[in-house]
Amino acid sequence: MNMTQVHERLRLELLRRIQRGTLSVSLLARLTGLAPAHLSNFLHSRRQLSLEAMDRIFAAQHLTVADLLPAERKAADDPPSEAGSPVPLVSHSTALFEPLIRPSAVQSLFQLPAGALRSLRSRATPQRRAWQRFVAVRVQTLDALPMEPLLMDDGIVLIDRHYISLMPYRPNRPNLYAVRNGSHLALRYAELITGRLVLRPHNLAFPVDLIDVDPGGSLAEVIVGRVVLIVNEP
Repeated sequence: MNMTQVHERLRLELLRRIQRGTLSVSLLARLTGLAPAHLSNFLHSRRQLSLEAMDRIFAAQHLTVADLLPAERKAADDPPSEAGSPVPLVSHSTALFEPLIRPSAVQSLFQLPAGALRSLRSRATPQRRAWQRFVAVRVQTLDALPMEPLLMDDGIVLIDRHYISLMPYRPNRPNLYAVRNGSHLALRYAELITGRLVLRPHNLAFPVDLIDVDPGGSLAEVIVGRVVLIVNEP
């Protein structure tokens, strides 16, 4: 990697930590002694850092340049092998924030028949197409109850992170999405109404959730992907 790439990967890693809620600009400023305005400009791509400033951030966040190297993987749209289509089962946080899934983040592999994912259509921004496409996560109680009987506690859902459009995949059938609601990954039906993403439960006894969407923003900031498969029993 050249220095420009190191700056960009460091910026993205810091933004992911801020999105997770484990870091803030003010905390990073206290840990490094750098001015909050200086850090904010870096995080918004308005300026780069000196080598000394980068060293302070690496030390404060216990990072090395090796931690910023891209994980080795096949291209997201490469045809699956004849042996099958293994999909990494990961934490909700990894599904939300990690473009490339590192081996250490994989809890297990969810095996699908060969060619099972080959024909799935995608709708993604160029930036999102750089992400590893398919991940699987376990259903938590927080999502199972509002989505009963569609989802069950501790079931598994397969997410296509290259489908972030609100256009129905099949006519007259709502898409089920994985959505970032704060730092939580929520599984809900979704539609955009007057600048808000409306998250609807399957179980009508539960309320809807509303997420404000910036007029100039991208749905990729809140939509993780479309759920393409549900497995409620092992």
